[in-house]
Amino acid sequence: MNKNYKLTIQYDGTRYKGWQSQKNTDVTIQGKLNAVFSQLEGKEVELQGSGRTDAGVHAAGQTANVHLSVDMTIPQILAYVNHYLPEDIGVIDMEEVSERFHARLSAKRKTYVYRIFNSSAPNVFERKWMYTIPESLNLSAMEQAAAYLEGTHDFAAFCTNRSKKKSTVRTIYQIEITRKEQEVAIRITGNGFLHNMVRIIVGTLVEVGSGKRKPEEAAAILKSEKRENAGITMPAKGLTLWKVDY
Repeated sequence: MNKNYKLTIQYDGTRYKGWQSQKNTDVTIQGKLNAVFSQLEGKEVELQGSGRTDAGVHAAGQTANVHLSVDMTIPQILAYVNHYLPEDIGVIDMEEVSERFHARLSAKRKTYVYRIFNSSAPNVFERKWMYTIPESLNLSAMEQAAAYLEGTHDFAAFCTNRSKKKSTVRTIYQIEITRKEQEVAIRITGNGFLHNMVRIIVGTLVEVGSGKRKPEEAAAILKSEKRENAGITMPAKGLTLWKVDY
């Protein structure tokens, strides 16, 4: 009997060319998962992810769904797939869901976290998951800029590879900026994100925090709808897909 399963997946994206499987390489997260689940099922299956993460981006709570007919319990399936997956990808939770559940189409909101190591010291142990910025950052200025970006707006200025056919309007529910010792974490929750949107928002906020821009410029950037007016695209390694809500 064919069943639909929701999976919660973690991965270190350092060595992968992103989530989405590609014909010319097998070094993708989806590609590795498809291969192991297909081996389990005895025929080709394909996981549907909640969305694509780019090359080098990590996940603490990516979700996907897959249809399986194999006669095994969930603990047995988890034991099998985690045995055969590489050690930088893990399925940490699995549950049977309704046939109608789709990891991408059913998603209501997503949370990403961008982690910055805000110090001139070497970051030996977490260098793969945090981006280092040695200069001091003004968090209150960053929070003022972030407030302009919360709510429903056209985020055309904050994306790359924009499609003329697709809407660039999105809703950001919250941008939370916190500091703990040398780490500055920027947590962004929204109903969906455009290509590189989180990394460009963070790049803009960092430019505000380092004094290169004024907080109120964020409103003008939104209004302009032009990518060249926003900040840099931050490197992928600082970004983690934290969770997906349904």
